[in-house]
Amino acid sequence: MKILFIANHLNVGGISSYLLTLASGLKQKGHQIYLASNGGELEDKFKQAGITLFQVPLKTKNEISYKIFFCFWRLRKVVRKFNIDLIHSQSRTTQVLADLLGRALVRPHIFTCHGFFKPKILRRIFGFWGQRIIAVSQQVKEHLVADFKLDDFKVSVVNNGIDIKNFGDFSNRKITRQGLGISDAFLVGIIARLSDVKGHLYLIRAMSKVVEVFPTAKLLMIGEGKMKNALMEEVGRLGIQKNVLFVPQVDNTRDMLAAMDIFVMPSLQEGLGLALMEAMAQGVAVVGSAVGGIKTLIQDKFNGLLVEPADVPALAQAIITLLNDPGLRRDLGIQARKFILVNFSQEEMVNKTEIVYQQTLRHPALTGIARMLPAGR
Repeated sequence: MKILFIANHLNVGGISSYLLTLASGLKQKGHQIYLASNGGELEDKFKQAGITLFQVPLKTKNEISYKIFFCFWRLRKVVRKFNIDLIHSQSRTTQVLADLLGRALVRPHIFTCHGFFKPKILRRIFGFWGQRIIAVSQQVKEHLVADFKLDDFKVSVVNNGIDIKNFGDFSNRKITRQGLGISDAFLVGIIARLSDVKGHLYLIRAMSKVVEVFPTAKLLMIGEGKMKNALMEEVGRLGIQKNVLFVPQVDNTRDMLAAMDIFVMPSLQEGLGLALMEAMAQGVAVVGSAVGGIKTLIQDKFNGLLVEPADVPALAQAIITLLNDPGLRRDLGIQARKFILVNFSQEEMVNKTEIVYQQTLRHPALTGIARMLPAGR
């Protein structure tokens, strides 16, 4: 198959990690993979994986931006020139662009839904969902069917996968901690965009209780976003400036995860949680809020700890419990890595996504594609 992925950018983040894992896996299986985006820090990794990249000005969150129409005219040439079989989008703006291309050129459009959407009127009226939708968790599928009235058969659950061979190495733990200015202190961490839905505020408040028990403990917050100033103000209000480190982004999440003693995902909503999956693949003890796809990943007291969302005392107690018990941290980390290896491999994600592609191409009438496919295609 010839597959065109469309993404807003290739900067460090969950969607870029998803695309790199999926695209490289599909490439290894012999498919021809193309990716259009605004570019970013991870471009070289995609090139190394043999992915053909196209630069288009997609740095926008506005679904009616003129940039979408500019990209449309450029990418329609790409679709025709390389005889693309299907188009796979990842966000609202790329969803609109891919659907326009699919309709104009009579190509299937598949959209991956990575999380939860507000049921805005424009999205309800102009869905641009394409012929098939991939939901990264069962909870996301239920949201799409319930809130947007999508047909159940059009939405397939394909959990994110992890290339586990990229994780589990702790050899750079000491040097990474030294680079952060940490020696023997406990390090609690999170990797997520600085958005209110990710629950950073509750983690900071929980950390203020943790340092009452472990005064030298540090909280490492990796990510960028609109909440940064508000979060820094909360850190100052609580007087724990010496205990909280803000790092904008990192290229190598493995080494940062290896430096942590505990990884926390305190989200109020979460489609699945790719950073959480990477922490588990690394073998780090994890704490997460009992919402969305996090409940798919964490089995309480078996491979991590679950707490109710926005429950600061419970979150603080979970962290303190793990810091007090190195044996529990080790055991939960071991079980977490095994769980990802068995249930969320790159191979399984690639195979299931490939099945969705094949079903869409083989049964165009069922998915709304009117074109007649050539014999043997």
